[in-house]
Amino acid sequence: QLVESGGGSVQAGGSLRLSCAAPGYIYSNCLAWFRDSLRNEREGVAVIGSDGRPRYSPSATGRFTISKDTAKNILYLEMNDLRPEDTAQYYCAAGLTGMALVTGNFQFWGQGTQVTVSS
Repeated sequence: QLVESGGGSVQAGGSLRLSCAAPGYIYSNCLAWFRDSLRNEREGVAVIGSDGRPRYSPSATGRFTISKDTAKNILYLEMNDLRPEDTAQYYCAAGLTGMALVTGNFQFWGQGTQVTVSS
């Protein structure tokens, strides 16, 4: 089971760190963050492979950092310089079929955590 936390409301330029408890997935799966917003259907934000390699969407590059703590079984998404367009429900996901940030690669999903960025 994947359980997200850490969402909230911040002003533009602020930071948040999302967490996802991922016991059972942390070692062998690709782990990713996706988001749903009013503007866009579910889009991939960042993914980290079982070997720790990260990959980011263009909108996340340079502002967001994905990481994992294998001892604690937690996936993180550090988000800096947040913008109103980052407002979305953020989901943690796990998959075995590759690093591409497409929903079809991820079989397991959390319930989401809301991030709201005000201008």
